[in-house]
Amino acid sequence: MENQEILTNQEQQHKRRVRYSGTHPKTYKEKYKEHQPEKYADTIQKVISKGSTPAGMHISICVKEILDFLQIQPGQTGLDATLGYGGHTKAMLECLKGEGHIYALDVDPIESAKTKERLEKLGFGEEILTVRLQNFADIDQVSKETGKKFDFILADLGVSSMQIDNPDRGFSYKVEGPLDLRMNPQKGISAAQRLVGISQEELQGMLIENADEPYAEEIAKTVVNLQKRGKKIETTTQLKEAIEQALRFLPEAERKEALKKSCQRTFQALRIDVNSEYEVLYTFLEKLPEVLAPNGRVAILTFHSGEDRLVKKSFKQFKKEGLYSEISEEVIRPSAEECARNGRAKSTKMRWAIRE
Repeated sequence: MENQEILTNQEQQHKRRVRYSGTHPKTYKEKYKEHQPEKYADTIQKVISKGSTPAGMHISICVKEILDFLQIQPGQTGLDATLGYGGHTKAMLECLKGEGHIYALDVDPIESAKTKERLEKLGFGEEILTVRLQNFADIDQVSKETGKKFDFILADLGVSSMQIDNPDRGFSYKVEGPLDLRMNPQKGISAAQRLVGISQEELQGMLIENADEPYAEEIAKTVVNLQKRGKKIETTTQLKEAIEQALRFLPEAERKEALKKSCQRTFQALRIDVNSEYEVLYTFLEKLPEVLAPNGRVAILTFHSGEDRLVKKSFKQFKKEGLYSEISEEVIRPSAEECARNGRAKSTKMRWAIRE
């Protein structure tokens, strides 16, 4: 009887890996090795060498270019406005050599908790790193509450690979999941809720403003008409099918590529809307000069033209007003080698500014 109880306890403690058909795991949850990079380093390297991002991971972009510009010194105080997977944060912490402090912000309660734990295991505890579940539009509050002006600030905009790849978050049209798209799934309304009762004019405007979608009129008309006929659009697949229906007028030879790009742009436009990304970025840019220390440096990574336009305009305006002594005149892009290793780096642009 006692042996049976021990056996039962062992069975309860041992969690079996996810079973899958075929020789290789295909779905996000089946890729159990990729979710444990510390244990399966060889698998991780194999995935990265093929130009892919392991499930549950995010490969940081332009790390060398960022560090070359920020010129972080031991003893300085910095801010990572977008913690994410923590790759940039780790690189910046290493530059401090145990002296100084970094404050890191993120609105995603799921991923920020994982990243904090991961960095703690690497030796970066609360004495050198403070993680706050906070929107980077609130950088003035962070500065005021900590009594610090920042010697360096980094903002890596957009969505992380961990969010894109996890079907439960609804960021990708490639896998079935709830149409959510929120950075913080505990706040605000989902993309599915946003589409309920939306007018064709409003949706069309959103697609144009947030993603420069060339088929905005056709997609908006189809989505609105489907909902009027009682068809719900609550999942990623349902939205993809609506876009597919909207593009049926295109020649068959062009349709596959057009569908892929329109899906990417439509999901981007909705994500920007439900997370108020432009409003948050504008507020962040307006507050930047007041939280930077004299000669403080800021680097920003953008991933589409709308973000880049806002950053470029803000930097130029504040340089004209004498708040920045220097700004990047041209964008810095990832190297060809980096883009080959990480396909998600291709659209990245980096801009920087130095406080007067």
